[in-house]
Formats: sequence, C-alpha cells, structure tokens
Amino acid sequence: MKAFSVWFQSLPPNMRGAIFVVMGTAFFVMTDIVVKFAGDRIHPAQMAIFRYVVGFILLVPLFVRTGPEQLKTKRLKLHFSRAMVASLGQAGMFFAVIHLHLADATAMTFTRPLFLTMLAIFVLKEVVSGHRWGATVIGFAGVIVMMRPFGGEIEIAWFVALFTAFLFASGLIIIRVLARDDPPGTILFWYHLFGALIFAGPAAYVWVDPTPLEWLWLLLIATFTAIGMNFFVRGFSVGESSLMGTMEYIRLVLAAAAGYFIFSEIPDIWTGVGAAIIVSATLYIARHEARKEKAADQENRKN
Repeated sequence: MKAFSVWFQSLPPNMRGAIFVVMGTAFFVMTDIVVKFAGDRIHPAQMAIFRYVVGFILLVPLFVRTGPEQLKTKRLKLHFSRAMVASLGQAGMFFAVIHLHLADATAMTFTRPLFLTMLAIFVLKEVVSGHRWGATVIGFAGVIVMMRPFGGEIEIAWFVALFTAFLFASGLIIIRVLARDDPPGTILFWYHLFGALIFAGPAAYVWVDPTPLEWLWLLLIATFTAIGMNFFVRGFSVGESSLMGTMEYIRLVLAAAAGYFIFSEIPDIWTGVGAAIIVSATLYIARHEARKEKAADQENRKN
C-alpha cells in the first residue's frame, strides 16, 4: 500500500487529479444506478433526507477540524437559500434518473454551464462574449433535440431534469458569493443541516417503511454521493480546473453503458446527437473561459 502511495504521488498533478475525478464520476454513476433500483417504491424526498443526514454524519470529522468558531456565519439566509436551491435540485435529479434513461438524465446535467452563462449576465452582471452566447444557444438546441418535441407528448421528467440543472447552476452562483467569507467546511455544514431540515417534512409525508434491501439502497445512495464528492474535491484541488472539468464527461459514457447493460436502455439517435451538441457547446465554453483566465493571469503577472 505504501509503495502504491509513493507511486501515485510521483504522478504529474493533472494525472492524479484526472484519476480522482474519474473515480468520483464512477461513484456518481453508481449512485444513479442505486437510485433507479430504489425508485420503484422509495420517493425522491425520502432518498434526499438520507443523503443529507448520512452525508452530515460522514462529514463530522471535517466539521470538527473546521472548529465551532469557523462554523459561525453572518450569511445564514444566503446559506439557507443555497440549501433550498441545491436540495430541490438533488430531489429533482433523483426524479429524473428514476423516470428517464440514465444517459438522458446525465446529459441534462451538462447544461449547467449554459445556465451559468445566463445567470452570470443577469445576476453577477458579467460581460459575456458573443462566442459564449452562441455556444449557449447551440447547447440549448441540443436539449431540444434530446427532448424530441416532434410528435407525441414530452415527459415531465425532461423538464424536471432541465430545471434541476438550472437549480444546480444557481447553487454554484450562490457558492461563489459564500466562498468570499466562509471556508468550505462552513458551507458544507449549513448545506447539509438545512438540507436535512428542508426534507424532514416532505420525507415524513411520503415515507414508506423500507425493506432490508431498500435500507441498503438508501445507505449506498448517501455513501456513494459523499465518496464521489470527496474524489471530486480532491481532483479539482490537485489538477487544473479546466482539464478536470472535461474529465467529468466520462460520466455520460459510463451512464450510457450502465443503462444498456443493467437496465436494457438503448440510446437512440436523438440522444446521441443531442448529447453531442450539449457536450460540444459546454466544452467550448469551458475552454473559452480557461483561455480568458490564463490571459488574465499573464496580464496580472506583467503588472
């Protein structure tokens, strides 16, 4: 084990970061698989309460290291707003995974950068280039292709998945504001605490007594999510953010494979074309932003 640790630490930072992100992505896909199994009888609100309670317990060591003084915040209302937005997004994601093919639900999550572009303009008052605007419009065209609006009704799960991506993007905008004053431990503490409180009532209302197997499903949902987040944080802390972000798209391949081999879900041409458009658009936005940040850093060093 020590030899492996030494070898792993000898790898370039981006290689280590990429391994962490891929591992995190794999755990997120495993979470979605378990959600799909549990979704036959367990309501998304019941899954969510377990995700937050168990997640809080697993993060206690981090909260202890952060310390009681650091856990105090002057932005309690903003923490609650972030928890409300993100927790509803979490439940929405569970709903989408249960009712859509895994590849379709996963592809919808990649619309977050498209919503971030819009929110950056209207909330943060950022100036967005025409190239980024164009990529955003093309990305949403991919969403329309995947939703197959031509002929027949569109399932409500598609709109839930899309709204979920918007909620997650809104949560990221709020995190940017919170991170100016509060450390990660404080943000995670209030997020999990408020998330558990938000879902306490809804979970009690829709509660069904889980079977022993369903108890296992619920525990795995919370545990896999926490492990996946841990790997993601490690990956982005070690490697370059622009490169780590592109590694997340492996999730779409893993989700499609899991859907095919476990649930006999066969992606059609519209899923493939729409997902390709969404991924291309968001990759373009990521690369464009990375080049802009690099140019700004070089300019700051000159000054």
